[in-house]
Amino acid sequence: MLKMLRSLLGLRPAPPEVCSDQWARVEARLPFLARLTADERERLRTMALEFLQRKEFHGAQGLALKDDMLLSIALQACLPVLNIGLQAYDGWVGVIIYPGDFVIPRQEVDEAGILHEYDDEVLGEAWEGGPVLLSWFEEDDGPQGVNVVIHEFAHKLDMENGGVDGLPRLRPGMARKAWASAFASAYDAFCAEVERGVDTAIDPYAAEDPGEFFAVASEVFFEAPEVLRDRFPQVHSQLALLYGLDPAARTLDHARP
Repeated sequence: MLKMLRSLLGLRPAPPEVCSDQWARVEARLPFLARLTADERERLRTMALEFLQRKEFHGAQGLALKDDMLLSIALQACLPVLNIGLQAYDGWVGVIIYPGDFVIPRQEVDEAGILHEYDDEVLGEAWEGGPVLLSWFEEDDGPQGVNVVIHEFAHKLDMENGGVDGLPRLRPGMARKAWASAFASAYDAFCAEVERGVDTAIDPYAAEDPGEFFAVASEVFFEAPEVLRDRFPQVHSQLALLYGLDPAARTLDHARP
């Protein structure tokens, strides 16, 4: 029987052991992982356990952290860096998990210099040099078509290159010009569609700014890659180079551990 992972989140010499039944139970809620090969699935599991050792997890508002919850978050957080490496998440340690969406107080100064204060209801947030804040929903209670973990950790990759502007640190061999061309044209076209009220098949929140477009595109790349490939093929190609994977080229029964 697995000991509670939260008791092993410090710097321990050996990672916790997870039985095959527990892996299967957790991964059943993450069907997009079936696009990975058996080798990739094993590497992701190993990386997830290392991620759990490296980071500090805290439950907000009295949320009790459970093994399956932590494993699920770790698997999703590590998926974007499976072929990049956990060093991409260096420089910060905290992951704060809320029971459902939560409110962050905001301050904003308008063009007239007047300060406005308001509460912003969010599903997650990544802070530069700071923690990742995530909402957690049991079973099917969460919002459909949204992967808050991949979204926020895509922001962390974006921040690795400075700020949240939709331009993460590119992998060797990638061209900044090609990335900028693909994302700029796609973002402009997407914003125009949202403005016209077109059914975009991609979360309209991606039109907020280039950073959100990159994060939402990353969600779709892993969860519904055919949608991104068909709608924005150049963006899909750039993300395939960045993440070292092409999920759209694989079926959901590509591999079974």
